Amino acid sequence: MPESAAPSERLPSHTPTCMGCGPDNPHGLGQVVYRSADVVYADVTFDERHIGAPGLAHGGAVAAACDDVLGFTLWIAGTPAVTRALTVEYLQPVPLHQPHRIPAHITGREGRALHVAAAGVQEGATRFTANAVFVVVDTAHFAAHGDISGFGELLEQFSRRGGDQAS
Repeated sequence: MPESAAPSERLPSHTPTCMGCGPDNPHGLGQVVYRSADVVYADVTFDERHIGAPGLAHGGAVAAACDDVLGFTLWIAGTPAVTRALTVEYLQPVPLHQPHRIPAHITGREGRALHVAAAGVQEGATRFTANAVFVVVDTAHFAAHGDISGFGELLEQFSRRGGDQAS
């Protein structure tokens, strides 16, 4: 849990088949994400499905984990949004089979743009950081570009439960 004293709440996956957090995706990362006050976090352990160099996670797998956790900051904002830009800085090699905690938070908002940040920490060492810009959208965006039925009631829950930063 992050260093705040607030209790953690487990957040629902984006969808059951989400590559980052979907429990029904056998090829996904299987992240379970929690919210504690104004921080969301997950522990991820990369394995052979995510290998880059021998014994190390592929940078694309690390970026996917970051993008997924950063997407959960939208529970804090209380609005659906999509990734516009994602920058990952790889500071140290990311070993397989070792848990990495990825806490994320909102750093600012400018109109429809939400600025978010995360870091990947393993045994006290920050191995990667990520910054992203998410753009606030409405449900029509998902209906126009995908299959909105996959979300179930998630989008409604999202708006009801979030909103701390939505102004």
